[in-house]
Amino acid sequence: MQIETLPGVGAEITGIDLKKLSEAEFDAIRQAYADHGVIFFRDQDLSEEDHIAFAERWAPINVNRFFAAHPDYPQIAMVAKEKDQKDNIGGGWHTDHSYDVEPAMGSILVARELPESGGDTMFASMYRAYETLDNATKQEIDGLQAVHSAKHIFGSSGQTYYNTTDAGGNRIGNSAAADVLADVTHPVVITHPLSGKKALYVNPAFTVKIVGKTDEQSQALLSRLYAHAMDKAHAYRFQWQPGSVAFWDNRSTWHWAMNDYHGHRRIMHRITLEGCALN
Repeated sequence: MQIETLPGVGAEITGIDLKKLSEAEFDAIRQAYADHGVIFFRDQDLSEEDHIAFAERWAPINVNRFFAAHPDYPQIAMVAKEKDQKDNIGGGWHTDHSYDVEPAMGSILVARELPESGGDTMFASMYRAYETLDNATKQEIDGLQAVHSAKHIFGSSGQTYYNTTDAGGNRIGNSAAADVLADVTHPVVITHPLSGKKALYVNPAFTVKIVGKTDEQSQALLSRLYAHAMDKAHAYRFQWQPGSVAFWDNRSTWHWAMNDYHGHRRIMHRITLEGCALN
């Protein structure tokens, strides 16, 4: 097994078969996941059962309440875009499930059908985003809490993304669940539960306010943090190939699915893992 650190964020792990991992190999992968925030595998041949079995070695599976499920394997969420569809799922920097009291640990995404070109996924390190903040900003955000919400993305009222684009419908639904989901608060800076490192924990999709600040003050601070976190030095663009698998940590990374393959089909299978409260 070889582990290659990638520029910006992440590591690519080669020379292993995810269906036949020894305990020593699994331990090494767990450490790489904690250290790097996202890990990539190539040339895998995972059935749906293999995908589920690998996920269950890590944590209980979180069945997503908004995504369409695989027709035969409800543990697997479908991240799909058909040839005639314009909008994709996940198009913009975000962190999955930050709107939950115990945000998801991470997601394991398996490529099933890819366009000839395009459809890459960008990842960004929130470890590096925090580490490279100036000291004055670190002091400013120390101890702050932020509000995270799903309503403006998945809810039924207003101009939500999935109400106003063709990414909704049979791909994203269950707006009633978002309508009754209470907003939650998390620290702006967390101590990662696996690595012990500090990470910036706000994101443009689901973070709506800083506790104790006005809307204007919140937006000013969040915009400043986002601009810093979006620095290309913190990011890596992953090019999918047949047999590719990506496993990202929602507590220490952002991601963004590129929507640059219009007229082509892209089908991905995603399993999300249960997490824990963040401090």
